[in-house]
Amino acid sequence: MLHSFHLARVPAAATARAMARRPVAPGLRLAEPMAQMRLGAPVVSPDRMQLSRIAMFAAWDDEAALERFLEREPLGRRLAGGWHVRLEFVRRWGFVTEVGDLPEVASRSDPDEPAVAFTLARMRLPEVPRFLHWGRPVERLVRDHPGTTLALAAARPPRSIATFSIWRTARDMTGMVFGRSSGEQTGDPRRHADAMAERERRDFHHEFTTLRFRPLSEHGSWEGRTAIVPGAAGG
Repeated sequence: MLHSFHLARVPAAATARAMARRPVAPGLRLAEPMAQMRLGAPVVSPDRMQLSRIAMFAAWDDEAALERFLEREPLGRRLAGGWHVRLEFVRRWGFVTEVGDLPEVASRSDPDEPAVAFTLARMRLPEVPRFLHWGRPVERLVRDHPGTTLALAAARPPRSIATFSIWRTARDMTGMVFGRSSGEQTGDPRRHADAMAERERRDFHHEFTTLRFRPLSEHGSWEGRTAIVPGAAGG
């Protein structure tokens, strides 16, 4: 199985259609289309829900299925004009039904190799104010961390929210998770650990998972950038 994460500029109506009726195609096991958000943006802001920028996490039978989707499907052709990274699954924490069949550990990673993290949550709507209070400082921590080359959030109302981040090394990522300062970042490095402790006290979500991946190759460009994934093959 292959995973991928896609970013593209599309008409807002195309994002809305994809979110309302998730794509189905041969070899496509899972699709999570969402509207992109800028990490740390004010709650009421055009940056908070960007329908003209679609983000999609997907799982495929194989690379051929992904290629067919990008070449033949209307949404796939739109995504092909943007940027995506192809991913090898490494490990899972937590549980969301749609990815619950992934093992907790599929392979070991080198602390010095690049890493990609994807989180997916199904929110408890009454807990959204608490989630925003605790979550936005963590968003800024990840966004501004010197160990990330790309970090963003995405949402599909009313309950689904995700984050996606690319890390120069797995060690940078785990250091952030456990509140160890990189020596360069600003603010309290324990923001993530504190938010996780608050979630343990009273959960924000019905379901929540963090997935770690090894980047295999990246394709296209995003916001004028290429070579976003350190050391990854281009396409």
